[in-house]
Amino acid sequence: MWKDTEVTRRLGLAAPIVQGPFGGGISSVELVVAVSESGGLGSFGVHHLGAAGIRDVAGRIRARTSRPFALNLWIPLDDADDPRIDDAQFARNAALLQPYFTELGLAMPPRPERFAPRYAEQIEAVLAARPAVFSFVFGIASPEVLARCRELGIVTLGAATTVDEAIALEKAGVDMVVATGSEAGGHRVSFLRGADESLSGTFSLVPQVADAVRIPVIAAGGIADARGIAAALTLGAHAVQIGTAFLACEESNANPAHRGLLFSPDARHTGLTRVFSGRLARGIENRLMRELQPHADRLPGYPVQNWFMGALKKAAAEQERGDLMSLWCGQSAALLRHRDARSLMTALVNETSALLDKG
Repeated sequence: MWKDTEVTRRLGLAAPIVQGPFGGGISSVELVVAVSESGGLGSFGVHHLGAAGIRDVAGRIRARTSRPFALNLWIPLDDADDPRIDDAQFARNAALLQPYFTELGLAMPPRPERFAPRYAEQIEAVLAARPAVFSFVFGIASPEVLARCRELGIVTLGAATTVDEAIALEKAGVDMVVATGSEAGGHRVSFLRGADESLSGTFSLVPQVADAVRIPVIAAGGIADARGIAAALTLGAHAVQIGTAFLACEESNANPAHRGLLFSPDARHTGLTRVFSGRLARGIENRLMRELQPHADRLPGYPVQNWFMGALKKAAAEQERGDLMSLWCGQSAALLRHRDARSLMTALVNETSALLDKG
């Protein structure tokens, strides 16, 4: 009974479970396929990819599964598509980060022509790929894009961290809303107010959003087992989105050191910081977070800081230096038990059925 919701009917899913999309290269085709083939909605975060990369990812997913999947983009917020930073600001930030580059044996990369792919090219590639779902964060896709999605039969899914954001998404014509609580790992995807002002917890936010909008609500943040799923559905959600539990699976593209730390006592201690990307995000507290936090107000915003840290994090991952990586993690990592996605999906479905179908 609990598996029959507006979300499962609309998307053709066997269970109302959405795998959270991971940006920055930690999504994987293997994870998307495993989740979608298990009856959930696999998702791939493509905000770091150009048009060719998006086409390649969509093609590789389709070669492995005929089941629905989602592609996720970041809507340009503020000046993110064409950031304003002068050479002096660039040099100051490079000098701040130079000791870490040196420690990892890296040369500081020169200033690029662009700090991130062009959104206009990304969205055209997503529309051409025609995934079952186009999900997005940090804002609302334009009316033109939403209209094209309707024409192409693509379901749209926007993220909200407040009730007002959920209402704005519904008014714009978005099909479904992900109500994202502050317990979630990764980025706080606020867009109407500052991320620091949009930190409602999941189980406070979900029933308020469910009361405020008529479109299906998907609960996200701090959900890692059947108890979280049952609670979210009871509070009015039509599905759940789970991130950290899937990130910890061997199919994800997270570095092995990162995945291992998700099962460690360190994962009990997470913090919100802008030091890794220029935007507020939750991860396991480590040395780099602590040392850069006093400089957070002077760091450039996204995508400039994200570009600086990209090369640094890549080398740290290759050297298994968890102290110098971004270790995205939600607040419920202590509940993790499964290390492969199919086993996780099976457990989530069976254990939620035991809770809900049997009263």
